[in-house]
Amino acid sequence: MTSTLSRREAVHEAAAAGIPAALADLGTLVRIPSIAWPAFDQTQVRRSAEAVAALIGGTGVFDSVEVKTAAIPGTDEVGQPAVLARRAARNGRPTVLLYAHHDVQPPGDDALWDTPPFEPTVRDGRLYGRGAADDKAGIMAHVASIRALTEAVGTDFDLGISMFIEGEEEFGSRSFGQFLADNADALRSDVIVVADSGNWDAVTPALTVSLRGNARFTLKIRTLEHASHSGMFGGAVPDAMMAAVKLLATMWDADGAVAVAGLTQRDAETPEYTEDTLRSEAGLPAGVSPVGTGTILSRIWNKPSITITGIDHTSVAAASNTLAPEVSVVISSRVAPGQSAKDAYEAIAAHLRAHAPWGAELEFSDIDCGDAFLVDTSGWAVADARAALAEGYGVDPVDIGVGGSIPFIADLVREFPGAQILVTGVEDPHARAHSPNESLHLETFRHAVLAEALLLESLDAREA
Repeated sequence: MTSTLSRREAVHEAAAAGIPAALADLGTLVRIPSIAWPAFDQTQVRRSAEAVAALIGGTGVFDSVEVKTAAIPGTDEVGQPAVLARRAARNGRPTVLLYAHHDVQPPGDDALWDTPPFEPTVRDGRLYGRGAADDKAGIMAHVASIRALTEAVGTDFDLGISMFIEGEEEFGSRSFGQFLADNADALRSDVIVVADSGNWDAVTPALTVSLRGNARFTLKIRTLEHASHSGMFGGAVPDAMMAAVKLLATMWDADGAVAVAGLTQRDAETPEYTEDTLRSEAGLPAGVSPVGTGTILSRIWNKPSITITGIDHTSVAAASNTLAPEVSVVISSRVAPGQSAKDAYEAIAAHLRAHAPWGAELEFSDIDCGDAFLVDTSGWAVADARAALAEGYGVDPVDIGVGGSIPFIADLVREFPGAQILVTGVEDPHARAHSPNESLHLETFRHAVLAEALLLESLDAREA
C-alpha cells in the first residue's frame, strides 16, 4: 500500500493527464441538444442520457449503470431519462453521491451566439457551447475525478460511489422527488456532492452555503370581455396592458427593491463586492444604475427579487389600434433563505390581488415553488471539501451564497436527512449560463477535476 502522500501525488498526476480526454468527452456531450422542453426533440434527451451512461460505465468501477425514468406525480406522464450508477462501499468506508444534470437550456436566438450553440468551440481559454458549463461540465468533473482516482489507486478501492445525472433540472425537476423515492436504496449516501453551482471568480474556488428559493407562476390580467377599438374607447376603458403596467409596477419601490409585504430577508454578512465587479460580471452598462438597497451581495444572496420573465401580448410587428382584453405574464421570484417558497408565493399573490387597478380580474396558474437552502457547515465532509478545494486550486476556498435556486436540494434533505450536502461547481462569474455564448473556463475545469479527485481520495481513506 502506498503512503497517503504518494496517493495524493498520484492523484495530482492522473487528474492533469486526464484533462484532454475529459474535454473531448465534454465536447461530445455538448453536441447533443438535450433540451427537456416538450417543444424540442425529446429523442435527444434520451441520446444524451445514453451517452452519459456510457461514459460512467467506461470508468469500470460501478456495479450497475442504468438509464431510468420516474413518474411525474399527479400526471400520467414520466419524467426525462436520468442515469443512475452504484458502487457499494466496502470495509467501513463512506458512500458519496455525485449529482449533476445532462439537460440544458434552449439556446435562444442563434444569431446572438458568436459560434453555433451546439458546436463546442475553444477560444481565449474558454470552451463555448450550450451546456459547456451548466451542467455537462459538472458531469465530466465527476467522471474525470473518478478516472483520476482509479488511475492513482486502482479500481479496488473501498469508497462507495453513487451517481445521479438528472435529465430535467432545467425543466423543473418534475419527477425528481419520485425518482428519489423509487431509488432510495441506490442513492442513500453519507455525502452528496451537487456539481451545479459556481466559484467566487476564475481562480478562487467556492463552497455554496446558501441558495435562494423560487416562486414562479403565470398571472393572467383581464379587463374586457373582448377587444375593442382604442380610438373609440381609449381614455375611458382600461385595457389589460394598461392594468398590467400599473399593477406590476407596485411590486418595486423607487430604488427597485421589492416592495411586497410578507417577503422576508436574511440577516447575514456578505464579503466585499464592488459595483465595478457587478457591472463586469452581469454586463451592466455604465449608464444604468444597479437596483435595490444594502450591500450588493445582500441583494443577490439574502433578499428577495421579482422578475417578469415572459409576457403574452400582441407583438410589435402585429400591433394594431386595439384595447387588449387580457395579458398573461410569468412572474419569477427568488426567495430569501429562511422563508418557505409557498409563503412567498402567497405574499406576492395577496399583494397583486390587493393592488389590482380598476377591478381587473386576476387568474393564477402554473405555480412552481422551490425552497431555499442553507448548508450546515459543521460536518467533517465540509472540512474535507474545503481542504480538497484549497489543494486543487492552490487558493483557499470561500463560502458563498448564490442568488439562484436549486429547489431539488430540499428533496434531497427530506429523503436523506443524515447526508452531508456539498454544493460545488465549475462555473466562474463569466460563464453566462442560460445565456447566449455560455462557456467554461478551462483552467477552472482543470482545478475542479483535481479538487474533486482529491476529495474522493480523502473519502476513500476515511472510515464512515
